[in-house]
Amino acid sequence: MQPEGPCFADRDDAGRQLAHKLSHLRGRDVVVLGLPRGGVPVAGKVAESLHAPLDVIVVRKLGVPRRPELGMGALGEDGVRILNPDVIGAAAVGADEVAAVERTERDALRERVRALRGDRPPEGLAGRTAVVVDDGIATGSTARAACQVARARGADQVVLAVPVAAAEVAETLRQDCDEVVCVQRPNWLWSVGQWYDDFTQTTDDEVRALLAHAPASGGAAPALDRDVVACPDTLRLPGHLTVPAGAAGLVMFVHGSGSTRHSPRNRYVASVLHQAGLGTLLFDLLTAEEAARRANVFDIGLLAGRLTDVTAWVRGEPWGAAPPIGWFGASTGAAAALWAAADPDAGVGAIVSRGGRPDLAHARLPAVTAATLLVVGGLDIQVLALNRAAQRQLRCVNDLVVVPGATHLFEEPGTLAAAAHHAERWFLDHLLTSGG
Repeated sequence: MQPEGPCFADRDDAGRQLAHKLSHLRGRDVVVLGLPRGGVPVAGKVAESLHAPLDVIVVRKLGVPRRPELGMGALGEDGVRILNPDVIGAAAVGADEVAAVERTERDALRERVRALRGDRPPEGLAGRTAVVVDDGIATGSTARAACQVARARGADQVVLAVPVAAAEVAETLRQDCDEVVCVQRPNWLWSVGQWYDDFTQTTDDEVRALLAHAPASGGAAPALDRDVVACPDTLRLPGHLTVPAGAAGLVMFVHGSGSTRHSPRNRYVASVLHQAGLGTLLFDLLTAEEAARRANVFDIGLLAGRLTDVTAWVRGEPWGAAPPIGWFGASTGAAAALWAAADPDAGVGAIVSRGGRPDLAHARLPAVTAATLLVVGGLDIQVLALNRAAQRQLRCVNDLVVVPGATHLFEEPGTLAAAAHHAERWFLDHLLTSGG
């Protein structure tokens, strides 16, 4: 049976739903292994829930020389090699040919591991429970190889966990692991992406950030990590709140150009801020009905008023009453943040604009008092010019940072990570000393 609509908002949502199905593993010596790239964000949420370390499991298929789509084995880290003698025999592959394929794939494996993990050593699996996670399974060949590699690296138990897999495929995978856990098991699976509302491709930068920011073994979970509904006046605006233990500040995300709390770029920036000890609130500025009217997306006064109302609501919540508050805005959301910050009672300590349109708040810019950082891509020529002109109107502490090689959406390798770390530094330097 297929869904009438997507069952998962995005990979984070899928990870949270999958983590609920894996609650029986809490308390065990678990290592969560994400399959790059899309499986790693899902695995990250599972690792958070289980208070377990997060790592990647990189595998390379050994393809038959004349039929590379046909796997005759697989390679993994720690020198693991798994061969299928039946396939090798049936395809009449000689020992020299096997060795040649292995050399090529071993080099590719090393490069892939280095690109994702850098110098960080792999988590040891000997005697532990390995939870292999992907964002979904269509054929199962890569997941099968990953489970075999985890076993060969010494895992005492291997659990394969995915948000969605075809029922028949899930059953065949049981021969390679001790347990298969799925949130959804349709009778057939045309594509994994159809089960997601947002199936944006995961980048290497996001994988590296998730690994770098994952807690070590036995690390503490965030003090708060849950969906919330902001309720200013009669509105109900869905959001997601994450507050690390001992968080010294809270950053509210102001999405732009019709984006929502599910924005993969803003979620990535939020993960960087969490590692720095800052809480985040990603929320929808508009109701579903309001967002359906395109004009509302560009109504800066409406968006700014909504931000002001939600900030007041946050101050009335136990978790939002004390910490200084910052705003992170993108595109039109940055304009809304600066518009709202011109109010003397805004109560915001620092602002970061990523690819923002501060020119849309031009008349109010001189009244902004919160320390403001403008981050713009070096290849986003028109927006860069608008930001430079807007900066000249600011009277507050401010700076403009240009990220080389970045276009408007910061899609180029390394550019979003650079923007996120500029934001992290700005909030730590200015938000925490502002009294918010």
